[in-house]
Amino acid sequence: MIRNVLFVMCDQLRWDHLSCAGHPYLQTPSIDALARRGVRFPNAFVQSGICGPSRMSFYTGRYVSSHGATHNRVPLSVGEVTLGWHLRESGRTLVLAGKTHVLPDAAGMRRLQLDGQHDLTALLREGWFRLVDRHDGHHGEPDSAYAHWLRARGYDSRDPWTDYVIAVEGPDGVPRSGWKMRHARLPARVREEHSETAYTTDRAIEFMQREGDAPWVLHLSYVKPHWPYIAPAPYHAMYGPEQCLPLRRHEEERGPGAHPVFRAWQEEEVAQSFQSEEAVATVRPAYQGLVRQVDDHLGRVWEAMERLGRWKDTLVIFTSDHGDYLGDHWLGEKELFHDCIQKVPFLVYDPSPAADATRGSEDARLVEAVDVVPTILEALGCDPASHVVEGRSLLPLLRGEAPEGWRDFAVSELDWTFRGARRRLGHPTGQHMAWMVRTARWKYVHWTDGYRPQLFDLQQDPEEFHDLGADRTLVGVRDAMRHRLLTWFTRLKSRTTITWAEAEQRTDSHKKAGVFYGEW
Repeated sequence: MIRNVLFVMCDQLRWDHLSCAGHPYLQTPSIDALARRGVRFPNAFVQSGICGPSRMSFYTGRYVSSHGATHNRVPLSVGEVTLGWHLRESGRTLVLAGKTHVLPDAAGMRRLQLDGQHDLTALLREGWFRLVDRHDGHHGEPDSAYAHWLRARGYDSRDPWTDYVIAVEGPDGVPRSGWKMRHARLPARVREEHSETAYTTDRAIEFMQREGDAPWVLHLSYVKPHWPYIAPAPYHAMYGPEQCLPLRRHEEERGPGAHPVFRAWQEEEVAQSFQSEEAVATVRPAYQGLVRQVDDHLGRVWEAMERLGRWKDTLVIFTSDHGDYLGDHWLGEKELFHDCIQKVPFLVYDPSPAADATRGSEDARLVEAVDVVPTILEALGCDPASHVVEGRSLLPLLRGEAPEGWRDFAVSELDWTFRGARRRLGHPTGQHMAWMVRTARWKYVHWTDGYRPQLFDLQQDPEEFHDLGADRTLVGVRDAMRHRLLTWFTRLKSRTTITWAEAEQRTDSHKKAGVFYGEW
């Protein structure tokens, strides 16, 4: 019987940076052990290649076009329903240790006259998570619990994250900023046991120990291997450039036929930096070290679960919110639609005997971020909220069943209003969107603002080097992919204020309400 859920997420972890996914040098024994216990889904895709909107799809079970939090710093509407609310309806609580990227809908809460003193306000600010500890990383948080914890351990600074966690010490003993990627091969000034990954793991294990046999749902959300790419010793020097995956980029991607938005992305500062061989050779080994550090600490989590007897009753989900270019396709960071961004690690362990037949297997079917919420709800016997949730439960796949009509394409979205590329291309602020539709063979990207689509033949061109969006012989393929996108749009769930059962009850019921229009 499933009583607990451990939902583990890394930030910016590429699908191909696991040994169970075939990386020849980077060993991830803890994640591999989870794969042996459960099922690995090698074709898992996020709903956005950006932290915020991707996570909001993970937390709501809804596509970006439905929940509306289209980019980082775009709040999730106060009216959107998250996993935490669904669990609350069933008498459960969703607990957080780590990062969420949830931004409160301040305007919406003002409209509801929530003044900040009510418990409801605190829950809405956190997306219905109850905090064991929240640490989003990526900038200094001097008043965070982590900052206070660091100062109590001798890191004497108003902002110990900036001055120690992501700072390094040069050969001359002078501290240097980890924001400069050239320093990624130097060790962090913080001790490994005080790093972000260690700290978040400690909080999660303490929570599980404290709860004992009481049921729980915990989101363990690591901020690594996301930039700044600064790893503590010994992880900073665990790998060399010769132990990294080869760069995947082609001169055609920079040629005159390249898509104009793609070319504009190559002009971003982070892309310009990663076009340097030196930057790639410096950052990629450090990135791998950060991945290995997460894996080692997950080993501590697995040991705690063994000690506490939690493998017998806990559903475990491991994934990432998106990948990282790391120089592939002449880009850095994330956002666009290549597989190194949109495809993510996705492993699920189901403790039920019904899942015994699939243990240690791979399931090549397409799964998406929106599938996490319905999987958790079904596992815990909660209301599936079918009128709101747009994903599908993975439990039937874990238990060897063959659900009818499983999806044959995945969708991801991009709001590129906030990128400098938009200004360089001469567009005013407004609606600037793109959508990816990906099948087993084809990847189609639809752009607004009058730009031509992109098309890739993943069978002939798995590296996604050759854009066929203007190939006249493939008009039929592009039309078919565009039709898939339209079909997907028509199935989004915008009517969320009543359930399907209520809709059925109200159908053709006007006479019961005393309304007799149309009679002769």
